Amino acid sequence: MDGKSALVITSIAGPGPVLHAYAAGCRATAARFILIGDRSSPAAFDLPGCTFHGIEDQLAMHWALARLLPERHYARKNLGYLEAIRGGATVIVETDDDNIPNAEFWSGRGPVVDARYVEQAGWVNAYRYFTEDPIWPRGLPLDLIRNGMPATSGPLPVHCPIQQGLADGDPDVDAIYRLTGELPVHFQRPAHPLALGPGSWCPINSQNTTWFQEVFPLLYLPSYCSFRMTDIWRGFIAQRIAHVNGWSVLFHHATVVQERNEHDLMKDFGQEVVGYMNNSAIRVALEEVVLTPGAEFMGANMKRCYERLVQMGLLEERELVLLDAWLNDLAKAAP
Repeated sequence: MDGKSALVITSIAGPGPVLHAYAAGCRATAARFILIGDRSSPAAFDLPGCTFHGIEDQLAMHWALARLLPERHYARKNLGYLEAIRGGATVIVETDDDNIPNAEFWSGRGPVVDARYVEQAGWVNAYRYFTEDPIWPRGLPLDLIRNGMPATSGPLPVHCPIQQGLADGDPDVDAIYRLTGELPVHFQRPAHPLALGPGSWCPINSQNTTWFQEVFPLLYLPSYCSFRMTDIWRGFIAQRIAHVNGWSVLFHHATVVQERNEHDLMKDFGQEVVGYMNNSAIRVALEEVVLTPGAEFMGANMKRCYERLVQMGLLEERELVLLDAWLNDLAKAAP
């Protein structure tokens, strides 16, 4: 990371050890650290190297989205993306306040990576390329978790403007795995990461994810859906638009260790049911949406994809109001 990079996190916690680690790393690399709070955040927040935006500060922002986003919601993170873009970031890295970074987290990042390559393979369980354990990412259709691993070609240089890092320890898996599987998990470190080209799909999340400037519009997190699906469904839409532009999505070895904040696993399960029942259908529906390649069509493509999820009854219609506000604010944020 460097002075053109921004780290974006949302948290209601005070400045504990993990946030201190991120602040120290950003100070050392000259990266900007933006922390988005919420209604229950501490009234006084002081962390050198971190720009904190509490709820009152957010409501005073000139972003229209700031007054439309629901409070006490993870999607307020969208304001952090806008602030990063307004500040001139060309790379946005996002993670959460329970992911401990290792030294490699702070390494330089580029959109072209030598990677093993998978194309036109349908659903792919990317985790299995980094471990022999029977594990799958949150959002992967349950009827596919025992499927085999498609063959890879390469390694070869691949353009990957969206890059998903893994997390050791308690990685991003669904409630069913957490209730039945073995933890902690420690992923392998293969010689080359994995790139999924057009026609290959795997859930991507917001746990340890890098976005380059050309895909900044795709950062938008929806508000009016299950909390456990907001980043997953965002990721499906991002992948569909990446595919039409010929871009790949990268999965690389773990650069954080997650020591997960306390969760009610049965509550998580309840919020994930809509994904278990619909994620396969979402992929089919998005592949049927007619999109146009090119950066100038990014906003229009996003609208078509989100409108399709509204038509499916998976997002509320008022999501489209927030999406319009995001796109309008994004135009103002761009340098």
